[in-house]
Amino acid sequence: MMKIAVASDHRGVQIKSKILALVSDLGHQALDFGPQDHESVDYPDYGARVAKAVSRAEADRGILICGTGMGMCIVANKFRGVRAATCHDDVTAELSRRHNNANVMCLSGDLLGEPFAMRMVEIWLTTEFEGARHARRVDKISHYESEEFSSNS
Repeated sequence: MMKIAVASDHRGVQIKSKILALVSDLGHQALDFGPQDHESVDYPDYGARVAKAVSRAEADRGILICGTGMGMCIVANKFRGVRAATCHDDVTAELSRRHNNANVMCLSGDLLGEPFAMRMVEIWLTTEFEGARHARRVDKISHYESEEFSSNS
């Protein structure tokens, strides 16, 4: 069982509730990081909540939803140890895990239909990281990240 932090902006609230239910149905602990209604909010505030939880190991993975998924992805990747990927289809959902060991999935609340998004979330949650040559590459990302964070201190 994993702890999965989930948040959205106002454009992803409807699908967020469905994703939370799916995460629970798959046997994981679903953590709702907001918002609770369709009132306009700023996506960076909610993306940061999930990314911070993943960065601090308070959640194993995160799922973020905004209009395109891109804004949330940009925010999430500002946090140490977060490897966020905007996923558009089954292939990007699978390969973001298999090759990049993505720990935050970013989705479009506007461009994906509910059944399609649910399938992508299930693929992403059940796909394992392949390791091997991909581990070397992910380790390089972590190394560059460490260098950048230490040089900015």
